[in-house]
Amino acid sequence: MPWLACGDRVVASLEVARARSERRRGLLGRDELTGALLIERCRAVHTIGMSFDIDVAFLDARGCVIDVVTMPPGRIGRPRLAARSVIEAQAGAFERWGIAAGDTLDVRLDT
Repeated sequence: MPWLACGDRVVASLEVARARSERRRGLLGRDELTGALLIERCRAVHTIGMSFDIDVAFLDARGCVIDVVTMPPGRIGRPRLAARSVIEAQAGAFERWGIAAGDTLDVRLDT
């Protein structure tokens, strides 16, 4: 199972949406998320049809967080042109995990 790491800390279990269909579906149809979801090749997200608020971290090509937002259901987010991927988590998770703009996140395959 992949893990999301911030510096030397493993902060959450991680699902990775690689296929086009997985990226399109994202968190739709879920009532909650324990851990985080990485959506590769993504610059913008929406929460239309979702049932809970999410935190979104936009990452550049090096995994550096360029922006963090919390989005309620039913919103269309504005694209971050420098973003290459996003991390989504249940609202409040990034604060608990200590993730903010400027942090570098990476995927670990083991702890």
